[in-house]
Amino acid sequence: MNKPKWNKDYKAPSSWDEMFFGSSNGVGILPTPNSGFRTLHPEIDSKACIKCMMCWVFCPEGCIDKSGDHLEIDMDYCKGCGICAAECPKNCIKMIKDGDTE
Repeated sequence: MNKPKWNKDYKAPSSWDEMFFGSSNGVGILPTPNSGFRTLHPEIDSKACIKCMMCWVFCPEGCIDKSGDHLEIDMDYCKGCGICAAECPKNCIKMIKDGDTE
């Protein structure tokens, strides 16, 4: 994917005056991958996927990559909301607890 990656040199603000809010947040500032609050992540069964692109259309973070032979999710941007799994008509996207693998 052609999105900026998280900034490893990021330093947390020391006061309210240094904090970014809303649209004032600069482009490319992602302090940690997925901001550290995700508890679930999606996994796509590529064999079952019919590439209807419903997950891609509804993903609020735009983190589903459709450029390759199969769909991929950029976990640096995925927030674990589960909208992609809810919209999948073939149920080939499962939400997995972070740290677990199937």
